[in-house]
Formats: sequence, C-alpha cells, structure tokens
Amino acid sequence: MRGYLPEEHSSFVGRESELTLLQDLLKARRLTTITGLGGVGKSRLALRAARQAAGEYPDGVWWADLSMLQTDRLLVNAVADAVDLSDHTPRMPIDALCEWLAGKRLLLVLDGCEHLLGACTALAADLLTTVPDLTLLATSRQAMRIRAEEVLSLAPLAADGADALRLFTERMTDGGRPLQPHEEAVAADICHRLEGIPLALELAAAQVPQHGLAGVTAKLASRFEALDGSDHAWPPRQQALRTTVGWSHELCRPLERLLWARLSVFADGFDLAAATRVCAAGPLAEEDIAATLQALVDQSVVQRSGDRYRMLDTIREYGATWLHELGEEAEAAGRHADWCLQLAARARAEWFGARQMYWYARLAETHSDLCAAMEHLLATDPPRAVELIGSVGFFWVCCGHLHSARAYLEQALARCGTPGPHHAAALWSLGVALTLQGEYDEARRISARCTRHASRNGDADDRLDAAYLAGVLALLLGRPLEAAATVDRAQETDPAPDSGMEEPSAARLRCRLVSVFALTGTGRLAEAREMAQEMKQLCVAKGEFWTRAYLNYQLALIALLQGEPREAAGHARAMLVGKRGLGDSFGVALGLDLLAAALAAQGKGEEAAFVSGTSEAYWRATGHPQRGMPELGAMRAECERAARAAVSDQTYEAAFHQGLLGEPAQNLARALERVQG
Repeated sequence: MRGYLPEEHSSFVGRESELTLLQDLLKARRLTTITGLGGVGKSRLALRAARQAAGEYPDGVWWADLSMLQTDRLLVNAVADAVDLSDHTPRMPIDALCEWLAGKRLLLVLDGCEHLLGACTALAADLLTTVPDLTLLATSRQAMRIRAEEVLSLAPLAADGADALRLFTERMTDGGRPLQPHEEAVAADICHRLEGIPLALELAAAQVPQHGLAGVTAKLASRFEALDGSDHAWPPRQQALRTTVGWSHELCRPLERLLWARLSVFADGFDLAAATRVCAAGPLAEEDIAATLQALVDQSVVQRSGDRYRMLDTIREYGATWLHELGEEAEAAGRHADWCLQLAARARAEWFGARQMYWYARLAETHSDLCAAMEHLLATDPPRAVELIGSVGFFWVCCGHLHSARAYLEQALARCGTPGPHHAAALWSLGVALTLQGEYDEARRISARCTRHASRNGDADDRLDAAYLAGVLALLLGRPLEAAATVDRAQETDPAPDSGMEEPSAARLRCRLVSVFALTGTGRLAEAREMAQEMKQLCVAKGEFWTRAYLNYQLALIALLQGEPREAAGHARAMLVGKRGLGDSFGVALGLDLLAAALAAQGKGEEAAFVSGTSEAYWRATGHPQRGMPELGAMRAECERAARAAVSDQTYEAAFHQGLLGEPAQNLARALERVQG
C-alpha cells in the first residue's frame, strides 16, 4: 500500500453497513465527513475504510492526525508532513501543498478536525478547488458545512444489538477475563446502560477483572442515579460516556487520577521516562510513576504500544479538565517545557557521535510536544523559547520541517528583545533554513547578525557555526575562495585545543566540511579527496552520519570529476543510505543526481534514467528545481546526454518516468539495490 495509515491494535467490531455506505461515498463524493460524539468510533471507522479503499488510489492513502495540534498555526505543515512533502521553498505552505498534490489521485484523511474546524474547513475548500483528483475524508464532532461535503453521522452501536455485546466481551477477553455463558444477560444490560458507545464499553470492560460484572453494573447504576444535569461540559446525549469516563475516574486511586490529569499536557505519545520527568511532583513521586501508569493502562485510560503510551482525545480532554480544576495547568505545562528543553539540549550536545541517528528519530517522534512547548514558552518565557528552538532548529531543518522551524525561530527572536546566550544558535538555524529555502539575500542578512551575536555573546562553537553558515552561502553563490577564507579565518581565531583531528567539535567539523567543498570548487581535487577521507574515517569511528553523508557526496563528485565513475557510484550510494536514515529529502535528491551521473558515465543509460527520474521526484517533494553548487548544472546535463547516448530515447523516457511516477521511497531502495548488485 502506498501512503501511510496508523496500525490497528485491537479488533474492529461491527459497522458493516456504515463501512459499505462510506465506501460508496468515497467513490461518489470528494469530501466526506464522519461526525459523531466523542468516543463513538469515528477514527476507527475512517481508518478501516481508508485501508479497504487503498487499491482505488494509485497515489496512496494518507493519514493526518490533527488531534495533537493546539492551534491552527501549523495545520498546513502537519498535513504536508503527512503526505511526505518536504517543501524547501519560501512559498506559503498552502501553495506548496496544493502544487504537490496537483495531478495526484489519492485519499487524504484529516482526523480530528473539531478543535480547528474553521481552519480545517478553509483548508478543505482550498484543496478541493485546486486539486481535482483529491478525495478527502474527515472526522469531526461537527460538520464543515461546505457545499462539497457529504456527512456521515455515526451513531453508537445498537445498545441492545449483537455488535455492542461482541465489542464488550472481546475487550473483556483482551483484559484476561472472558465472558462466561451465564453472564451474557448481565453484559447485555451493561451495553444497554452505556447506549452502545464504543469507548464507554471499552472503559467498562477494563473494570470487569477488578470489580466483576455485578460490580460494574452496580457502579454504573449508582452513577446514573447521581446525574443531575449540572455538568454542562458534556451534552445530554453524551450522558452515558460522561458517566463511564467519570466512573473510571472515580475508580482510580488518588495518585492515578493525578497522573491522568498531568499526562494531559502531552500533545502526542510519551514514554515512561517522559511521564516521570513531567508528572512526578508533590505527592506523586518518581518511584510511583511506573506502577501508576500501568494501572491506567490496565483500566484502558492509557493505551500502550511497545514502550510508547498515549491517551484518546476524549480521555485526554477529561484529564485536562481535571488538571484545570486542580489549578495545575501552568505548573504542568512548565514541567513539560522543561522536559522538552532538557531533551533538546541533550540532542544538540550528542549530535556528533553514535547517538546522532537516535536523536533524529527521538526528536521526530516528539515533534508535536516540542511544538506545544514552543507555544507555551512563546507566551510565557521568550528567552527560553529561543533556547529551545535554537537547540532543535537544525534538526528540524535537516529533516524537512523548514516552515515550522523558520516560523518558530522568527517568532522567538522577535519576542525576545534582549539578545542572550542562545541567540547565535537560533540565528544560525534560521540562516540555514533560509539558505535551504533559496532566500540567499535574507540568509546573508541573518548570517551577518549571527556572526555579530556569536562574536559578542557566543562561545567558540557559535562563532564556528556562524562561519559555517557564511561559508555555505558563499559556496552556493559560486564563491569557493571566499568560503574557504571565511572558515579558515574562524578556525584560526578559535583554534582547536588539540591540533589533531581526533576530537573536533561538531561545529569545527562543519567548517572543515566547507573547506572540502571549497577545495573541490577550486579544482584542488587531490587535496579535497585527502581531507574528505581523513574526516570520513573520524566520522565512521564516532558513528556519525550527517557529516559523513556529505563527505561521501564530495568523494563521489571528486571521483566522477577524476574519471572514476564506479567509485563515484559507491560513494553516492553510501551518501544515500545515510540521508535516507536521517529523513533528509534534500540530501537524497542531491545524492541521486550524483548516482545517476555515475551510472551514465559507465554507459548504464537505462539505470541512469531511472535514478534521474527518482531524483526529480525528490526534487519536486522539496519544491525546488534541481539545486546545489552552481557547477553541478553541467554535470546533470552531461548525465542526460550520456544516458541517452547509451540507450534509445524511448527507453530513456520510459525509465525516467518509471522513476518519476513511482513511489519515491521504493524507487530509492531499488536504485540502491541496483548499485549494490
């Protein structure tokens, strides 16, 4: 299946007629919104329908989880991430998204629109207007109310029907307490009381192992009798769900209720260490978190998958309400921001080393929480917002989150009037983002500011990174001598403690990388090759990937320029393996260009055409035409000329379009296999 859909971790029960209707609607209408109360199963129905319909959409089915967004600021960016768009241009994100989707026949699911309904409605209208072959499926507690929309109002399971009873008994079995034949009438009564609402049934089933069916029935009966209609946070038609969630809350021990409330500050999933760092305070001690969290899992309040945990929206909302009543919102958000700051600081400190790949993955899975922390700090503590985005900005830029990185960097710097010790790092990340977006004039202005702040308030690494940014800009503007002079001067001003190459900092290594590029750009290939090989040995010894990938890029280019295309192909392949692991679409596009040139130089015209097509697909995902050093234009032209000379034009075009139109990640894997073979 092309695209991305979340895994289903429990059985899907019933909904046959709704699935059939939804499949028909997806074929007939361009926008279908599944509406219904919280906990009724909107997301599960959408997920099952999308998976069943996958074969109808040659460009894939894609899932955008919007529940973790606190504001609509990054809505379009979140959807772009969901469809694998890594836009590297300064365009408005909606323009980039529409252009990327144009001409594609795909299904896009927008899950959880209700808290951003106005923005989601505007986004859906824009997409439907500009992308004629797009089908949208949304889930929301309210309809969007636009002309193209068809609404499927999802009711609970029939309270006295077989599906509600089956769901309840299957979840009982999942919890280790199978239903006995003589208990069926009691179970059916529980389903009736809970009005067939799936989430309510699952929460009640989780209580059976501890309280028994009779105990669950008695507790529910007393809860319903206690309802007085005074809680306006829950509409009357959600009385059964309110009762069950509230009852589940009552059954929790005091520390479990406190943890439930504090966990609501997480925007997305979390692990035990994060829960401990954010939630342990006052009566809830660190040593209590593991057992308390497991108790919430046992009661289906928290869901677990591997070492990751998360709460459903309805459950998290209840916890957030309780957190507000406790008066702990600001304190909990502050601890959450502290945790994000510590995580980001460790990631930056360990960037150059064996844990580099780990930190790229770690920051990717905590992206929503980092954004939530940024929103909190922008409102309460701008200097710490600068510190946070200064630490993660380069990671985000390298992984394609350019728009969100730039937006947060600009906001944090604007709100923090007095420059502090983290300004240089933030300006450096902003300069890199602008450079990758092709805004060289603005990037040079930011580069000059970065250099000034680094000189006044920064440390040696800040000054070296400022030189790296200025050097990269000089390279991209076709000035390799200026680039070399800039980084050489910085390294002389801040010499390494040890003159050898054993333990340079990440910033110093980046400056040396600019030196390698500059040597190649001035034709000093032997010197560039020697320096690149020495640096690569160091990176291999340290287990580092980002710098090593660009060193492999340089070694491939040098080998190609020296007439060694087989060696060039090997280095290009090594670069691509590293960039694929880092999720760097821009780097992958550069590497594929070199690999295609190396294959063409060996007379492998069809393979070169396929790789060129795959490269073009990656370049389009970045929103740019082919970019890089100015001298690479001639190399690309020669690649196409040599490839066409080796095969017929018809063969070249067929292979090129196969690479261009196929699934990019799969075609990248095929390209790597061909070189390996």
